[in-house]
Formats: sequence, C-alpha cells, structure tokens
Amino acid sequence: MTKNNPKQAIILAGGFGTRLQGVVKDVPKPMAPVNGLPFLTYILDYLIEYQYNKVILSVGYLHEKIEAYFGNQYKSLEIDYAVETEPLGTGGGILFAMSKCVTDNVLVINGDTMFKVDLAEFEQFHAEKNALLSIVLREVEDVSRYGSVTIGNDNLIVLFAEKQVTFGRGYINGGVYLINRELFRKYPQPQKFSFEKDLMTRFYRQELFYAMPSDGYFIDIGIPEDYARAQTEL
Repeated sequence: MTKNNPKQAIILAGGFGTRLQGVVKDVPKPMAPVNGLPFLTYILDYLIEYQYNKVILSVGYLHEKIEAYFGNQYKSLEIDYAVETEPLGTGGGILFAMSKCVTDNVLVINGDTMFKVDLAEFEQFHAEKNALLSIVLREVEDVSRYGSVTIGNDNLIVLFAEKQVTFGRGYINGGVYLINRELFRKYPQPQKFSFEKDLMTRFYRQELFYAMPSDGYFIDIGIPEDYARAQTEL
C-alpha cells in the first residue's frame, strides 16, 4: 500500500452515548473503554488490517477527548477530524468528512459498532458493480426491530422496509458503506440530512444501489448489555 494508492475511511464518531450514560460517563461513545483501551482502537486496528492508510473521524460531542488521545497518527493510520459545531445528521456528517478525502470511493463505518466484514471482498464487490453506493447487510432473527432490506438479482437493493412493517428472519442495514463521491454530486443535499432516510431510502428506486450480505462478527457497544459483552469478546 502506497500513498499513490490510498484507501480512506470515515468513522462516524459523534454520538452522545445516551444509553451508555449509566456505565460510561464524560467520554464520547467510541472512547468507551474495552479492556483498558478505547473501543475506537479496535476499529482502527481493523482498518489497518485491510491496509487503510487514512481515516477521517466525524466528531462533535467531546471531540477534544478523541483528539487528545489519538492525535493525527495511530500506527500506520493518518487521522484527520471533521468537527461538527452542530449536529449535521449522518448524511451531513459523511458529506463534511468526505471533503477531507481524496479518493473517489470512501468506506464509511460507525464508531460504536464493530462489524467484521471482509473489506477486501466488499471493495471488490463495489468495484465490480461500478456502484455509487454499496452497503453491507447482516442477517437477523427478526427484522421488525430494525427495518429490513430486500435484494434481488445481482444483489441490487429492491426494497427498504420500515420498522414493524416486515417480520421474521431477514437482512438489515449493517451500517457499513462504500460511497462514490459522485453520489452527492448526483443527489445534492442540504447541509443537515439523514443519509439513510433522505438519500438511501429516497433514491434507491431510481438508482442502482447494491448490497452484500456478511456473516462477520457484530457488536454494538451503544447497548449496555453488548458493551459488557465486548469486554470479553474483544
């Protein structure tokens, strides 16, 4: 991996961590300690494993604590920060952070979940589809809690269903995206918007958005029970 062939990622790390306030105080969610290390450390190590060399942290709440700990370099990863002075929503956060990227395609992941997707496979999938947007799906026992995603031939997304509309086993959005920057040129958005509601579920019928299922390990530390589980599993 060289600077001539960069791989860049955005980590959405601006959450308030409301559900974790009982166990973790005074730090943003991605800085919640897991076995003595910030959870974000495990995500950065995961990106290094797949030869990413720059990450932009989309931050807001208590961003100073992340910057003080990690600075601008973690092992082989260059770190930059897109600091929101006010909440921009997931879409606004991605768009703002993408202004600090130079690659055409950027990986976007959440800072409070670990979904161990095979990123090399996902990158190849996205390239072969020549997609503006590819997402990773995870299979769950009951999609009604989350809303479901249905794929058709060639892994094309054919339906997003809201929570409580579909039930039973199925696929949900795993929160891992590869986004071609052309997506935002083609579908310009206001400064504040939800990536999921205002762009993805709004335009999938007129655009070719693709989804790749993955059975990779998944944990969400925003849920107190899962945060406790992370202490042993990670």
